Amino acid sequence: MEIISVKDVTKYINDGDTLLIGGFLGVGSPDAIINEIIDSGKKDFTVVGNDTSFETNGIGRFVKENKVKKIIASHIGTNPETQKQMIEESIEVELIPQGTLAEQIRAGGVGLGGILTPTGLGTVVEKNKTIVEVDGKKYLLEKPIRGNVAVIKAKKADKAGNLIYSFTARNFNPIMAMAADIVIAEVEEIIETGKINPDEIHTPGIFVDYIVLGGDEK
Repeated sequence: MEIISVKDVTKYINDGDTLLIGGFLGVGSPDAIINEIIDSGKKDFTVVGNDTSFETNGIGRFVKENKVKKIIASHIGTNPETQKQMIEESIEVELIPQGTLAEQIRAGGVGLGGILTPTGLGTVVEKNKTIVEVDGKKYLLEKPIRGNVAVIKAKKADKAGNLIYSFTARNFNPIMAMAADIVIAEVEEIIETGKINPDEIHTPGIFVDYIVLGGDEK
């Protein structure tokens, strides 16, 4: 694990990457890193997140600045810009039920070949999906989701990369930290290794590649 400047983040991100971005309506969103990626001019990302937040923060800024070619999320209702671009077909939007999305990311993190869920049966969600029958019940096979880079936000990190999230910022961040080739965590505070009680660690440092000292948790 390495502590880096926010200015160095884009060394590890390329045009067209699939980015897993933590946050829930902007809560637990790595805004300092997002701003740096936008300023770098890199683009054409596939972005995976719970939602597209608002136009002024979080994933919503990526959409507003036309950096995204595809969004994979559970809803876009709070961001009119995402809806506008979807209608205009300037971006592709794949909507996935929230629980299913979380479990697909978790499956990607722990090496599963997919998950079985009844959610979406009999709806447009099942289009082009494999249906599996178990003990007389039908399920959709949903494939795991992984990213090239996970960009997450935590309250505190030690110098070994162990992370603590603040309250509801412990949303999609922990599972995304397990499901990408490179994990970059924006944190409010960095402390010496050993200063975090092992029982308080939410994401072990083995999952984290880089730490960035960023802004305050929302």
